[in-house]
Amino acid sequence: MIDSVLMVEVFVTLFVIMDPVGTVPIFLSLTAGRSPATARRAAWQAVAVSFLVITLFALFGQQILSYLHISLPALQCAGGLLLLLVALELLTGKEGEVTATADANIALVPLGTPLLAGPGAIVATMLFVKRVDSWPDGVSVALGVIGVHVALWAAMRFSLPILRLIRDGGVLLVTRIAGLLLSAIAVQLVADAVRAFIAGEG
Repeated sequence: MIDSVLMVEVFVTLFVIMDPVGTVPIFLSLTAGRSPATARRAAWQAVAVSFLVITLFALFGQQILSYLHISLPALQCAGGLLLLLVALELLTGKEGEVTATADANIALVPLGTPLLAGPGAIVATMLFVKRVDSWPDGVSVALGVIGVHVALWAAMRFSLPILRLIRDGGVLLVTRIAGLLLSAIAVQLVADAVRAFIAGEG
């Protein structure tokens, strides 16, 4: 029997961190001007990349960071800086430079990582894995992670009709809002990393 309490805890925690609803405006701004088929492909590719990264760090995260001598605050700061670059392009009207790249690049960066599979989600998953003492616990954590990624895919997949309704003016507004939200997320990641460094955790 799986541990339903642990599964729900994993799902809720990652849902709050990865924020499927908050991802929608950023997804819409990055896929603006693309065909529906391309946007749908970007949605599932981003979720697949995120799931792969989360799974990789769940299984080997501590060993990878230890081998490379990378602390969690350093990983968090790097993710924040990467997101800040994308946010600045969205805010300054240079989103075309982001969307002009290949489809796979958008799914990989910034959608798949660090937006979805960011430092917060990676660290939270690693902490849940440390609590696994049996196969039922492992299955519970896995189902929680899978559930969140299904929610992420659904949020991005069904946001496409919104894109058709709001048209160019709405896309511009959504892009600016997404840039503002993304910059706030990025600054928070960097600030948390700096506090961790000052506290001697880096």
